[in-house]
Amino acid sequence: METYNDLTPDKIQDIAKKFQESRILLTAVELEIFTVLNKKRLTSAEIAEQIEADPRGTDRLLNALTALGFLLKRNGKFMNFPGISEFLVKGEIGYMGNLHHTNSLWDRWSSLTEAVKTGGSTYKKTINSRPKEWLEDFISAMHYRGMGQAKILSMMINLSNVKKMLDVGGGSGAYSMMFIEKNKDIKAAIFDLPNVIPLAQRYVENGGKSDSISFITGDYLQDDFGSGYDLILLSAIVHINSFEENKLLIKKCASALNSKGQIIINDYIMSEDRIEPKVGVMFALNMLTSTVQGDTYTESEITSWFADAGLSSIEHKQTSFGSSIMIAIKDK
Repeated sequence: METYNDLTPDKIQDIAKKFQESRILLTAVELEIFTVLNKKRLTSAEIAEQIEADPRGTDRLLNALTALGFLLKRNGKFMNFPGISEFLVKGEIGYMGNLHHTNSLWDRWSSLTEAVKTGGSTYKKTINSRPKEWLEDFISAMHYRGMGQAKILSMMINLSNVKKMLDVGGGSGAYSMMFIEKNKDIKAAIFDLPNVIPLAQRYVENGGKSDSISFITGDYLQDDFGSGYDLILLSAIVHINSFEENKLLIKKCASALNSKGQIIINDYIMSEDRIEPKVGVMFALNMLTSTVQGDTYTESEITSWFADAGLSSIEHKQTSFGSSIMIAIKDK
């Protein structure tokens, strides 16, 4: 596990100040500075006018972005550093829209002290009550990450006998679409919240998979899934829930499976002492600040959910993108 070794006062101070560079970048993304500068060279006053901000404040932010390597400054004018536009200009294929979601995490992580004291998030907004812009940024972030991960997952699991799959909390449908690319006989159903499904439909239509994917609206802890599935995917879902909620959710999924059907969990799966992988340790705190009882879970905890639901042939596979998958089969 990567750690900070040989800590000195200077190194400790460096760790404490890391938020500053993050905040500079996120403010630039929030103000769409890179998009304003796309294929242009502008003064700080010109940029300030376009983003409706204070000229001096804008100038200082632009200087900081230059010092960090995001911008170039020549003769008092700023431009995007070569290669940056591909990732930070809206409309580009590689645009990192997920940074808007990272920006939304700022307020929640600022409440970490209170979350540790109380044992859960003090951020009261649920996904259904958050602004449309927040939700679109969140789904965009999940899609950006999901498309790459889904391609890898489609090569790690056996899709040859899958005719019907359920993508629980499927978001943009990235996994369903990629699995269909791997096996064109698959018919998928995306199950998600009422305000997410219209976004999912848009992504699926843009991906050319509308004929192969249907949609179910509801709350996965309360509403019916239907039945007859050969595969049920829970990607980035179990970390939202408590241990007991996941225990019930896996039972519910098992009931919806055909015989020999499989459940796949894709998430950060922790060592038994909960200190590896590091990304999972950090994500556990992300859940502490963002959810009521969400967490990251160990292999033994997930195995217990599968066993309790009567599933067997349990496998744990590491991915190349930080999370792991656990697979279980319904024998009867």
